[in-house]
Amino acid sequence: MTITEAQETIDRWINTTGIRYFNELTNTAILMEEVGEVARIMARKYGEQSFKKSDEEVNLADEMADVLFVLMCLANQTGINLDEALVKNLEKKSIRDAERHKNNEKLNTP
Repeated sequence: MTITEAQETIDRWINTTGIRYFNELTNTAILMEEVGEVARIMARKYGEQSFKKSDEEVNLADEMADVLFVLMCLANQTGINLDEALVKNLEKKSIRDAERHKNNEKLNTP
């Protein structure tokens, strides 16, 4: 599934099962909540925090998918094609960072 296909699928789901989009500000708050859930798992799984009893059934892939879902909702609401945006963003980074990371001593030390 391409990003565009995912955006279209989410739009259909929202307009049928979901009834309608939450407004952009609400979806932005939901996005921050979902990113926080990913951060919580990362801090416990890869960081120094320990899991709580309530964290035992967490699913990182599902939480990341929640982030993508809400991000795609916001893109749909604001008329952004994320396929096109990602291509443009990678082109920008390729030009801007062509030598930057190669010359970063922090990245070139084991």
